[in-house]
Amino acid sequence: QVQVVESGGGLVQPGGSLRLSCVASGSIFSILSIYSMGWYRQAPGKQRDLVATITSGGTPNYADSVKGRFTISRDNAKNTVYLQMNTLKPEDTAVYYCNVVQLGSVNYWGKGTLVTVSS
Repeated sequence: QVQVVESGGGLVQPGGSLRLSCVASGSIFSILSIYSMGWYRQAPGKQRDLVATITSGGTPNYADSVKGRFTISRDNAKNTVYLQMNTLKPEDTAVYYCNVVQLGSVNYWGKGTLVTVSS
């Protein structure tokens, strides 16, 4: 089992920045079995979509809508993944969920953190 906890959401004006953090915890075996960590988001009335993921080796993958604005990074020693979000737009408003994938494609999700981009 892996526990996933996000933090860092909030209200920001268009053009502003926020950094989200996600910490994974669990047994040593569970943590060592983590392959990928990442972020998804769900706006009201819409499906949950990929934002960005990063493998244990550091290979990132981004949705086209955030390329050049968002940066995902990972600290394996702290079992933490970060999402630096710059030049935020109102359409970035959503609940952001952290996703952890273990080898064997076992998925774990956090409860989500709300990001609101509004003036």
